[in-house]
Amino acid sequence: MWIWLVLLYGLLKGCREICKKKALLTSSSIEVLLIYTCVSFLLVVPDFRNAMGMEPRFYFYVAVKSFVIFLAWIMSFIAIRNLPLSMYGVLDLSRVLFSTLLGVVVLGEAITPLHTFGLILVCTGLLLLKVRLKKPVPEQGEGSDLPDKLKNIQKRYSAGIIIVALVSCMLNSVSGLMDKLLTRHINSSQLQFWYMLFLSIFYIVYAFAMREKISIKRALKNKWIWLLSIMFVIADRALFIANRDPASEVTVMTLLKQAGAVVTILAGKFLFKEKNVGHKLICAAIIIAGIVLGVL
Repeated sequence: MWIWLVLLYGLLKGCREICKKKALLTSSSIEVLLIYTCVSFLLVVPDFRNAMGMEPRFYFYVAVKSFVIFLAWIMSFIAIRNLPLSMYGVLDLSRVLFSTLLGVVVLGEAITPLHTFGLILVCTGLLLLKVRLKKPVPEQGEGSDLPDKLKNIQKRYSAGIIIVALVSCMLNSVSGLMDKLLTRHINSSQLQFWYMLFLSIFYIVYAFAMREKISIKRALKNKWIWLLSIMFVIADRALFIANRDPASEVTVMTLLKQAGAVVTILAGKFLFKEKNVGHKLICAAIIIAGIVLGVL
């Protein structure tokens, strides 16, 4: 059952990336993040009775998890806004490497030969993507009139956005590890309620501290934010329940989560009309082959 729950999480995660991209077309990043988290929290408030009764120390641990996701989401929204969705979907697969390392080092999970070969395929897919990034084929006339200094600035900017996306993946992997550790001691309702409450507080404080201009009325009219919130609540509950299963492993769960990558890459092709998707699909196919081997 936990495998199916994690697969559900992965598919909904891919759909959420589409909703994020769509939501950002009419709302700012902080508007989406703030309203998205607050609406998600309101959706879990009816379950507050099951969220009571945690030991005091776990409030701190959940707050730390929330802060990790707070940082990860800010970075991921920067990456989603500035990168093609299909490209972000492939880069997001790098969290497999981070989570596997954390699962082995922290939880002592064993890596089988299939796991090893699967990881090699994942690294190969990411390397092929990197090689293509280094040798882009510009459209006719694109960049031909730009001075070398401006071209170098653009290259550094692109590299910086990719680094931001990878750091976001690393932080998400840390959060996934904390999910596994926390659900050994608290139930899914407790984790989801307090995690969403702390996360909402962090974004409210951030918005005031940075003096961000937020149009709540405009954001509430953004249907993609509502869809994002609903899918987020369902997906996270499925993931927390799966984490509570003693048979579940962080390394395998992280591989299963990457089912959403296909959703984002196909969406990049058919919804956002992105280019060079064929190469990204090949990279994703190699990485997903590694995922399948890792799950066996």
